[in-house]
Order: sequence, then structure tokens, then C-alpha cells
Amino acid sequence: MDIAALLADPAAWAALITLIVMEVVLGIDNLIFISILTNKLPEHQQQRARRIGIGLALVMRILLLSMIWVIVSLTTPVFDLGLQGAPGAHGEPSFETAFSWRDLILIAGGLFLLWKATKEIHHTIDPVPSDDEILDKKQVAGLNFGSAIVQIILLDMVFSVDSILTAVGMTDEIAIMVTAVIVTVGVMLVAADPLANFIKRNPTVVMLALGFLLMIGAVLIADGFGVHVPKGYIYAAMAFSALVEGLNMVARRSKTKREGAGEPPRAP
Repeated sequence: MDIAALLADPAAWAALITLIVMEVVLGIDNLIFISILTNKLPEHQQQRARRIGIGLALVMRILLLSMIWVIVSLTTPVFDLGLQGAPGAHGEPSFETAFSWRDLILIAGGLFLLWKATKEIHHTIDPVPSDDEILDKKQVAGLNFGSAIVQIILLDMVFSVDSILTAVGMTDEIAIMVTAVIVTVGVMLVAADPLANFIKRNPTVVMLALGFLLMIGAVLIADGFGVHVPKGYIYAAMAFSALVEGLNMVARRSKTKREGAGEPPRAP
């Protein structure tokens, strides 16, 4: 179908809008990770790292779309351990061990997220710097920037594969997929700095966001093992948790004003 026909097709517009919404929701995971990671960098490097990370996310998604046949083949099992769970309500096994490249990528990405989120939670709870960091701050800062970019690239790859496979499952038109990806990354670029600054100003939100990453990592691993948790449940839980935290923030600020203590404390 050519571009003119797509523009005149209401079904194509409906697919595009639906895909953009889904891609933006999926992009939240990617953006939370980038925000938390770049907030660890020196102030003058944070925005640059965020833009590089989101730019790389766009490049990876476009490259994956240009190799769509490779992406589709990622769902073909490459080996099977022969284990299956009991059949569910629809006759599908509760879990399986016929692993495709997509499954392996999701499991590796989930393990990385669990490791990274756990490490960041530990640093948040016990932020005392090590002796090496005290002795060589400049070197550590330089390594941190390079390390941040490498980690963003790794997670960009995982989220990009998941994003493109979602797009492939919703439409066959490459033009619609590319448009949805570009719009989604544009939204991520606009939202990146405000989200990162909001997380930085509110220490409790940092812990909540790290909790989200733990949950996302666990879901990625489960998905890799064939345990498909409905994403609606995941994002509903995240939205509810964010709402509760928002109410807590309002309550704390109201209490602070009543006590005449000034502005709420900022994150270090």
C-alpha cells in the first residue's frame, strides 16, 4: 500500500494511533531506566547522556525495522529443554522452555534490570562512597559516563526488540511502524528532562522507580520462560503505585506548610 492510500485509510490511522499509545507506554520503562541512570552522572553530563540514550533508542528501532525479517525470526525456538507447565484455562502451558532468541534477550535484559535496580537500591539506602571513589573521583566520573552509555545501549536493545515485536503484531505496514516509533521517541525526548528532574527532586520517587524496574525485570524474565503476564495488569499496578506516591507527596507538602518549615527537602 502506498503512502497516499495509507493516508486515506481510516483503519491505518486507527492502527497508527493505537500503536503510538502502546509504544509510548512501553517507552516509559526505557525512560525510567535512562532517567535514573543519568541522574547518577555529573550535572553537566546528564542531559547529554539522556539525549544520546534516547537517540540510540530511535536508531536501534529503525535498524530493527529495516531488518524486519530478522526480527520475525527471533521468535523461532532455537533449543528446547523439554519442560512445560500444567495447561492453563486456554490450553496453553503455564510455562515452557522452548527458548527463542527473543526469549533469551528478554531473560538477559530482565536479569540485567534486576541486578541494576538492586544495586541502585543498595546505593540509595547506603550512599557511603567507597575508598576508590574518594581517591579518584575524576576517573570514576569519566568511567561512569561511558558505563552509563553502555548500559543504556544494552537496555535500549532489549526494549527495542520488545517494542518492534509489538509493532509487528499490530500492523504489516512499515510506514505505520516507522511513524509510530519516531513519534514515540519524540515524546520520550520531550519528557526525558522533566521526568529526570522530578525523580531527582523527590527521593521517595527514586525508590518507587527502582521498584518499577525490579518488577519490569521480573516480568521480562517470566516472559522469556513463556509466562505471559498481561501488560495491562503491570501498568495498572504502576499507575496505582504512582497515584499513592503522589498523594503521599501532597500530604507531606501540606504538613510542611502547616508546620512552617519551608519547602520539602530536595534529593542530594
